[in-house]
Amino acid sequence: MDDRLPELGDLEREVMQLVWADGPVTAEIVRERLSRRLKESTVRTVLRRLEEKGYVHHTVDGRTYVYHAAEPRARVAARAVQRIVDWFCNGSIEEVLVGMVDNKMLDQQQLRILADQVAKAKKARGVKKE
Repeated sequence: MDDRLPELGDLEREVMQLVWADGPVTAEIVRERLSRRLKESTVRTVLRRLEEKGYVHHTVDGRTYVYHAAEPRARVAARAVQRIVDWFCNGSIEEVLVGMVDNKMLDQQQLRILADQVAKAKKARGVKKE
């Protein structure tokens, strides 16, 4: 899959949230769970566009297309954040994290979880404590 996935429209984003949460899904399942009433043909069109953009792929069960996320939500989100980091902060993730802390976007528990994740990643990579 391309590292630079195309942007998603509001409806595409809503459908992807369903695919990630409930997948694998059919067009009918998506249609039933969407917040707005759409024809199944419209939902199939959206799913086909998502497949063309690289977000989903399908298998066939009888005559029914079953859609699966091409990648986990967290991986797609991480790449989107990386684009923001590259664009606004010249690639400095530290600048983004400090900005999030300064703007109180992370509470104490989230900061502890983040610190624990960093420590685990350092240990896994064999990085010594500073």
